[in-house]
Formats: sequence, structure tokens, C-alpha cells
Amino acid sequence: MSPLERLARLDRRWIFLMMGILVLIPLLWPLKMEIRPTASSRTFHRAIAAIPDGATVLMSCDYDPGSIPEMVPMTRTAMRQLWEKNCKVVVTVLWPGGPGLVDKVIEDVAVADFPGKRYGVDWVNLGYKPGNEAVMVLMGQGILTAFPNDYRGNLTRSLPIMQRARTYADFPLLISISAGYPGTKEWVQQVQARFHLPMVAGVTAVSAPEFFPYVQSGQLVGLLGGMAGAAEYEKLRNESGDASRGMDAQSLAHVFVALCIVLGNLVPRRRAGS
Repeated sequence: MSPLERLARLDRRWIFLMMGILVLIPLLWPLKMEIRPTASSRTFHRAIAAIPDGATVLMSCDYDPGSIPEMVPMTRTAMRQLWEKNCKVVVTVLWPGGPGLVDKVIEDVAVADFPGKRYGVDWVNLGYKPGNEAVMVLMGQGILTAFPNDYRGNLTRSLPIMQRARTYADFPLLISISAGYPGTKEWVQQVQARFHLPMVAGVTAVSAPEFFPYVQSGQLVGLLGGMAGAAEYEKLRNESGDASRGMDAQSLAHVFVALCIVLGNLVPRRRAGS
């Protein structure tokens, strides 16, 4: 029996096992494959770097646990870059399943890398408020009006960070990390178009092509697309995070799938009943 005939009789469970091993290895021992940042990722990074040190920034993290692999690495890296500039960060979450997740992600960054950062002084999570686009419009009339209390139940007007974050005009930049609706598109339509607030975005890979026209028109200053965009951002920051490890695993998996497709077209077909 030839090697190709043996492959034709290979139990598919061996293929599943090999795929699992190829995905697991880079997650445990990063391969550090070359990552070449795109222009949109570079402009995302430069837009945050251009913010005045100590400024107060608005970040909307509109996602839930289903989008952790793509959205969380973007959030972590953006928070590190902002806090290195000593910026204050006002966070909103317009997805009901997101506030607790986002709160933990930012708290973990603070504990691990910036132990001196204090909630209510250096950052605040305003939490979830139903209404989608209506919430964005209401924030234009006053942040404290839209969110009288934060996610943790504090009066927002009592928090030091909110003393200089009353309207959109108080923010030099809006960072939208979005997995869908409501998210980046609505922030562009309801806030960027009305209040001319400079804006960058990180979105899922499947939705990224939809937003490149916004980059070309200047409505988005920079754009990260999916795990690849998050990995490019980490590369620009000289970090090796979850997105970089995820791209190693994804790349090996893609190569293995392509190899299986090629071999599947080379092996002799098995007759029915054999």
C-alpha cells in the first residue's frame, strides 16, 4: 500500500489531534512569527501617542465574552499605552454582557502593570445603559446626565476623574473597541459626525472591511481589524501578548488546513463500501 493510500484510510481523529497540538503549542511557547503592522494599525498607535500627556480619554468597550480573543487584547494594549502617558480613561459599555468583563480586564492591567492607578481618579467604568444610539446622543448633552452613577454604584459627579469629563468637547480622542451593534458604526454616525470628535476603532476581523471607508474619509483616524490588528498593535508597542500568541496558533492552523486540502486532492478516492 502506497503512502497516499495509507493517508486515504487515516482515521480523522488523528487530524483533529494534530490540529489541537498545532494550536496549543504556540499558546504555551510563542513562536514569535514575524508581524508586519499595516498602515491603519500604525495610525491607531500614532493617534493615541499624539494625545497630550495627562489628558482624559473616552473609551467605549462594546463587546461581551464571545469576543474576548479579539477585543480584550486591544483593550489591554490601549490601556497600557494610555496609562504610560498618564492619561485618565472614562469607559462606557453599551452591551449588557460587557461591563463586568471590561471592569476585570482593566483592573487586571492596573494591578499587573500600573499598581499606582486608582479607580475614580485614573479611570472609571460608567457601565451599561440601555438605549444604544440614544445613549450616545444623551452623552452629548452631558456625561453626568447620561450616567448619574457608575458601574460600581458611585455618584459620578463625586469622582475626581469626572470633574473634567463633562461633555464630548473635554475628550481629545474617542477609542471604540467594538464587536458589533451598537458599536463603532453608531459612534461614527452619532458622535464623530455631530461633535467632530477624533476617533480610532478596534473591530472584529469579519467586520473590518466595512470600516476602511471611514478610515479613507478621515472619520476614523486609525483602525485595528480582529486578532491580526491586535497583534500588529502589540508589535508596535514591543509587547508579546495574547493576540501575538493567537496569531502564531492561527497561522499554524491555516498552514495545516491548506496541507490537508492539498493531500485530500492527491489521495486516491475510496470506493463506497470499502
